[in-house]
Amino acid sequence: MKSITISGSVRQNVGKRDAKELRYQGLVPAVLYGGATQTHFAVSVADLKPVVYTPVVHFIDIDVAGTKTQAIIKDIQFHPLTDEIIHVDFLALDAAKPVTIEIPVRLTGTSPGVKVGGKLVQKLRKLRIKALPKDHIDNIDVSIETLEVGKSVRVSDLKLEKLIITNAIEDTIVSVTTSRALRQAEQEAGKK
Repeated sequence: MKSITISGSVRQNVGKRDAKELRYQGLVPAVLYGGATQTHFAVSVADLKPVVYTPVVHFIDIDVAGTKTQAIIKDIQFHPLTDEIIHVDFLALDAAKPVTIEIPVRLTGTSPGVKVGGKLVQKLRKLRIKALPKDHIDNIDVSIETLEVGKSVRVSDLKLEKLIITNAIEDTIVSVTTSRALRQAEQEAGKK
């Protein structure tokens, strides 16, 4: 899985007034959980943008006052009106403990059902995957090569080594439904 390095500075004071001052300076208050102690620090908004505004999931190498930790974003808060990042929670990764991350789904191939006029409907764009950090992948490839009209791919159809999918097994990932144009063509063919 891809990794991005972010540098942060330790926060001297923790509170609303301090957080507001940091945001005014173009910094985002952040907390690193999962270690022996919580680490409160500030990180630049510009450093967060390549991690937040992308469909790709990254491991983040956080450097705070010389201490390096590999982490993931566990929670992020946005301003309700401006959508600016106002707070980030990171979770430190332990190589021996599995972690659950939402991984993007990538559809591969061309569906024969779509070729004859069916409509491709992707219901899940991400799947929750539980695995050790070293076993996580960038995305989950789902082949639609065999999808005919009326067929679907469910979570139970996926077989991934060393990865556990925590979504419900009956959840539909992608399906091919009858489009309005195909339904109309079938009705006209039935009238003849």
